[in-house]
Amino acid sequence: MILQCLARSTFVLSTLLTLSLSVAHAAEEPARPNVLILFTDDQRADTIAALGNSVIKTPNLDRLVKRGLSFERAYMQGGLQGATCVPSRAMLLTGQPLFRVDEKLKRDETWPAAFGRNGYTTFMSGKWHNGPDSIRGSFQIARSVFAGGMTNPMQAKLSDLTEGKLSKPVLAPRHACAVFAEEAIRFLKTHKKGPFLCYVAFDGPHDPHIVPKDFPIHYDASKMPLPGNFLPQHPFNNGEMVIRDEKLLPWPRTPEQVRAMNAEYYRYISYLDAQMGRILDTLDASPYASNTLVVFTADSGVARGSHGLIGKQNVYEHSMRVPLIIAGPGIPAGKRTAAMCYLFDVLPTLGKLCRIPAPKSSEGIEFTATLKDPTRPARAHLLFAYRNVQRAIRDERWKLIRYPQIDKTQLFDLQTDPDEIRNLADQPGQASRVRDLLALLEKEQKRQGDTAPLRVATPKPAEWTPPGKKPPPREQK
Repeated sequence: MILQCLARSTFVLSTLLTLSLSVAHAAEEPARPNVLILFTDDQRADTIAALGNSVIKTPNLDRLVKRGLSFERAYMQGGLQGATCVPSRAMLLTGQPLFRVDEKLKRDETWPAAFGRNGYTTFMSGKWHNGPDSIRGSFQIARSVFAGGMTNPMQAKLSDLTEGKLSKPVLAPRHACAVFAEEAIRFLKTHKKGPFLCYVAFDGPHDPHIVPKDFPIHYDASKMPLPGNFLPQHPFNNGEMVIRDEKLLPWPRTPEQVRAMNAEYYRYISYLDAQMGRILDTLDASPYASNTLVVFTADSGVARGSHGLIGKQNVYEHSMRVPLIIAGPGIPAGKRTAAMCYLFDVLPTLGKLCRIPAPKSSEGIEFTATLKDPTRPARAHLLFAYRNVQRAIRDERWKLIRYPQIDKTQLFDLQTDPDEIRNLADQPGQASRVRDLLALLEKEQKRQGDTAPLRVATPKPAEWTPPGKKPPPREQK
């Protein structure tokens, strides 16, 4: 009897000790941060005032720059179709590279789904361009969803996620981007318990560049600067010269047309900045202000007159590079980093910070070490692609672009020529560099599952003439 009592006492003491240790461990474990992602459509990396643009007005993005870490070399990877925002968004949400991602987001678990499976409330509002049926697999709550590619934002038709399906679309009562902001604000004000992931996917500043008439910020087209690499027409056939985006302006592009387009583009960005400011104000006034990671980025850049192009169906820096700012607990404030990363590295990084186990199919590389020390590099090189007509590789300094269909190569020294103006590929002193970068490009293609050839048996002529115009006479040989 005495032995039984002693055994019971020992068991009780052991259990109490285990429970007290568990409670102590739980008390030591810091609360997992919330996540707010602000995501725009077709916003160039050079359109933020605090990062060097002296013309544009972006006071709310500027305050994020002051609060957080700005990435000077963040990139989307490209697209195998003209609507590059489809694969870009799929890559962001899955952590997968271009050549293995399921653009419809049905095959593999997404990062938002992993957050939801691990105790986070997941919410989204805005553009969903990856098939209406897949949204329920990623987010628990979705309101005012634009399930499409582009539209007049003053006449957008929006849906809610109800009983696992998007409801019948109804006309938005005001500019779609204002509605998306209002839905995020409502979520922040009504969320009560536990960590959250809030994803706000604006469909601007994608064209058409439409802003409410009473928005007070305007840009004088006559005073707009031209891009440093402005050209009236791209000098050769890059394989995608007459896609819809490139038809937004006639050929040759005139300085006046490009200035007018960019005045509208900048005004749209300022309008989006104001909408994001409303969300940030709400967050600042909420109980979540001190424990929320805020991420601002975009699905791609865009040309808007650079290199004689208008759209994003190219692998130049202006179209591949995206803005990326991360702010919040533990993130250095007012700093910049030259570390290179892909968009599909962002959610793996947030997952690491929030202690979320990665989906099995995620291949993104988390860069939390760079968040702690902005001087620390992330990726050593990056592969870019557009359909089967363009491939590129860049390292810390050099970038090589290959156009297999016309047997053309470009080499740029991004350190001295960030606008990619001077092609060095044919200089005798660069032959070994071209050879080494081509080898690296082929190696990365193989590693990532890209089967597109860098050479074709019968290349096409590189010369190109705009539709409706007579080609120049060829030289007699």
